[in-house]
Amino acid sequence: MEFDFAEEQPKFLMLMYGLIAFVAVVGGLLLLLDVVPAWFTRRREARLVAASASGAPLPRRRKQREGTVALFFLLPALLLLTIGLVIPAIRTTLLSFMDSGSTHWVGLRNYGWMFSENSIVRVLINSLIWVLLVPLVATAFGLIYAVLVDKARFEAVAKSLIFLPMAISFVGASIIWKFVYAYRGDDQEQIGLLNQIVVSLGGEPKQWLLESPLNTLLLIVIMIWIQAGFAMVVLSAAIKAIPGDIVEAARLDGVSPWQMFWRITMPSIRPALIVVVVTLSIATLKVFDIVRTATNGNYDTSVIANEMYNQAFRYGENGQGSALAVFLFVLVIPIVIYQIRNLRQQREG
Repeated sequence: MEFDFAEEQPKFLMLMYGLIAFVAVVGGLLLLLDVVPAWFTRRREARLVAASASGAPLPRRRKQREGTVALFFLLPALLLLTIGLVIPAIRTTLLSFMDSGSTHWVGLRNYGWMFSENSIVRVLINSLIWVLLVPLVATAFGLIYAVLVDKARFEAVAKSLIFLPMAISFVGASIIWKFVYAYRGDDQEQIGLLNQIVVSLGGEPKQWLLESPLNTLLLIVIMIWIQAGFAMVVLSAAIKAIPGDIVEAARLDGVSPWQMFWRITMPSIRPALIVVVVTLSIATLKVFDIVRTATNGNYDTSVIANEMYNQAFRYGENGQGSALAVFLFVLVIPIVIYQIRNLRQQREG
């Protein structure tokens, strides 16, 4: 197959225009952020020098001008948030009240479909199972591991081993675990680790990813395997931040290791625990890659993000896909609000 540059020329032109626009926008923002503050600084220095030479009182910085400068620095971020988040969110919300072709208003029909269609109810139940299990189990494993390896001889090596899955993408991790769950017939040699263990113990191999609801739990294992390292790192840092005098005083009082954990360690790392659980909850609500790669959402394993993609891009149901996207956004909002309030209370306390 020969490459015809003439036929592909329009694509190259579009790519070139996109690169030029990107360089122009980013370069312009960087230039403004460099030139404008420097101009204000030079201007203020000149006024200070002139006031000092004339013996006049030094000029005071106006609060209104400080607010203008702060707004100028925030403007690029606000602009990007508006274009990349606010406008798409408003458009998606409007599409959720329209039909599949986004031409006629249908009111709340798409939301009624979400809670009345059996397959979508199954999707919502799966998402609930994910949100309940992943944050709690991953945090528990991370906490246990952080406590066990704290101040151990090979602590750095032990932490590196459990943190390694964080360096793997969700797609890569899913492919690895698909080999773990791989199945071959009874008369063939098993290449999947799990089936090989079952066969070695005298059992029969199973098609693990085809049996519901076991397949959903097996997909959740992948997420826990990845996120346990994140929980371990955050909680280990929180444990090491506990003041040494508190730990020493507790040991002098003769507390047992179990009492040390519940009465000293847990209350001290509570803010870090909340951060980990909230972060993992948000990440779990948005999970897409694992389900998409491992099962493609088949065999009753689909979740909200995967079903949203299917409805909008595979089945052409823009209204139903948008309704799922809005519902997912609504589920995330309470978690974010809780985290903001928690951080504010910690700051005030």
